[in-house]
Amino acid sequence: MLMAISRTPYRVSFFGGGTDYPAWFRRHSGAVLSMAINKYCYIGTGFLPPFFGIRHRIIWSHIEAVNAAAQIQHPAVRAGLETLGYDDSEGIELFHQGDLPARSGIGSSSAFAVGLINALTAMRGKTLDAHALAVSAMDLEQNKLKEAVGCQDQIASAYGGMNVIKFERDGSFSVTPLGLAEGQRENFEKWLMLFYTGSSRLSSDYAKKLINNLEANAQHMKRMREMVEVGVELVQTGKMEKFGTLLHEGWALKRGLANGTSTTTIDRIYDDAQRAGAIGGKLLGAGGTGFMVFVVPPERQPAVAKALSHLITVPVCTDFTGSTLVYRKEELLGAGGSPR
Repeated sequence: MLMAISRTPYRVSFFGGGTDYPAWFRRHSGAVLSMAINKYCYIGTGFLPPFFGIRHRIIWSHIEAVNAAAQIQHPAVRAGLETLGYDDSEGIELFHQGDLPARSGIGSSSAFAVGLINALTAMRGKTLDAHALAVSAMDLEQNKLKEAVGCQDQIASAYGGMNVIKFERDGSFSVTPLGLAEGQRENFEKWLMLFYTGSSRLSSDYAKKLINNLEANAQHMKRMREMVEVGVELVQTGKMEKFGTLLHEGWALKRGLANGTSTTTIDRIYDDAQRAGAIGGKLLGAGGTGFMVFVVPPERQPAVAKALSHLITVPVCTDFTGSTLVYRKEELLGAGGSPR
């Protein structure tokens, strides 16, 4: 039996979020500063032997046992199988496991899309480079699933690393690694604290509000785009206090882009973190709830952890692998359990 397993990182985005929506960058261009993190989405696929009275088995937060791909409830799996040419002539088994909860602002849906395409492509004996993986995942989410998502998450998950991603009006993009020395990167990571606020949401619901308000918020969007270059310089020069202050400014701008971006709970968490010593931070993703990242001097982190002790702390560092594959080949057993 042929089996493929993909491991795809989630991401933390710092500046430029919103300028990666095609509705914006095809008119104004865009850029983001983001970091793939060492927390992952795993997708495993294999051909399901014809012994179980079902054609396909899909295991995620549900267990689906169906006789036709069209009956699969998971929309990305159903669309991914169709897009990559899988039909009911061969049974498919697929499972998903994530290090972090879905719908929580860390790019989980795009990591799933990237990992799904990576694994299903490998089942055909082929491989895709990071650029092709990102483009294919964008197509799956934006065109096949009609989701209101941007373009940065698929790229961050496919490439890995800490990068400036630029989007041009013609729809093309470029990825430029920050190229930090190991000491610079470790210093940057020491100032970061990531917290889970304990609930999830559909990011596309908030993204639709943001997209509808893009032109009305043009000045804010342009300032958020400018922050990318400033943020890169601050990281490269180790000026983390100023980086935190800039992140605070960016969060203030983001909160005003659409109703529901923040909530009273999120505001209270943010205020508590700042009183305990955080310089700045933001809610990750489109808004509403999920993970929050803060820039905190190392000596103040115990105080911030105590102030937010009701939340789950998630230590993270940079992932440089991007979406990777693990292959395993086995012979299908014949009658009596002997290889055939």
